[in-house]
Amino acid sequence: MDSHNILSLLGLALRGGNLAVGEEPVEAVTRARDARVLLVASDAAPNTCRRVEHFAQAGQCLWLRLPFTKAELGKAVGRSSAAIVAVTDIGLANAVVRRLADLDPAPYGEAAAKLELKAKRAAERRAEQLAHEKNIRQGKRKQKAPAASAAPEPPAAPAIRPKAAVSRKKSFRPSRENRPRARAAENPYAHSRPVKKGKGSFRKKES
Repeated sequence: MDSHNILSLLGLALRGGNLAVGEEPVEAVTRARDARVLLVASDAAPNTCRRVEHFAQAGQCLWLRLPFTKAELGKAVGRSSAAIVAVTDIGLANAVVRRLADLDPAPYGEAAAKLELKAKRAAERRAEQLAHEKNIRQGKRKQKAPAASAAPEPPAAPAIRPKAAVSRKKSFRPSRENRPRARAAENPYAHSRPVKKGKGSFRKKES
């Protein structure tokens, strides 16, 4: 596999909006944690390489020196010269570094393995996200697994017999003639002696 395919892949990434070219755009995407790999031309200045290293540390991504000059890299991305580019798509970044590893395994093999693992994890997360969105559209929800220490279910309530099957005893009520008569209220003065007229319990006043 020749180097022309690698440069063509970088041009494809640029047309798809997945490539940042130049120091300022590369710094912006790395600080935003959108860069997946930073690529530096082979004849870039040492100061440029140090800045790219700082960008990679800030964005937690890889950076590699390309086997292409600034003129060759610039021609691939539509510029007269380009010293730094950043690939923001994990799939394209993995493809570029894999082709670099096929071209020269010694300096790019380890980086290719790391990006391949990241690309695999990103694909798994993407598949899970798509499946989740599909379940939401279909009205499905993820079922929760029953807890191991769940409380035992209460015993089932006894069945209630229908009203028609319940037998009720008729209450017996005696007739009015057989009912016991209410006792008359006792007279508190029934056994007292009558008081004679003109006499009372008080003495007459002396005249």
